Amino acid sequence: MAQTIILESTITCPMCSHVKTEIMPTNACQWFYECENCHSLLRPKSGDCCVFCSYATVPCPPIQQGDKDCCNH
Repeated sequence: MAQTIILESTITCPMCSHVKTEIMPTNACQWFYECENCHSLLRPKSGDCCVFCSYATVPCPPIQQGDKDCCNH
């Protein structure tokens, strides 16, 4: 049975606590995200592949599919 991938994730800025729901890309991890409120440029925490895995409610689609090596950067 195919796993359902969730594409919407709510990201919270660690600098100003601004919250926004975004659609995650399915073909790549997002390494940068600019907060629309305070304009901080977010980067993944050490050990995380993308900003969604670090600061959002749902991890990125590759991680949801079990690809732990999706973004070896």
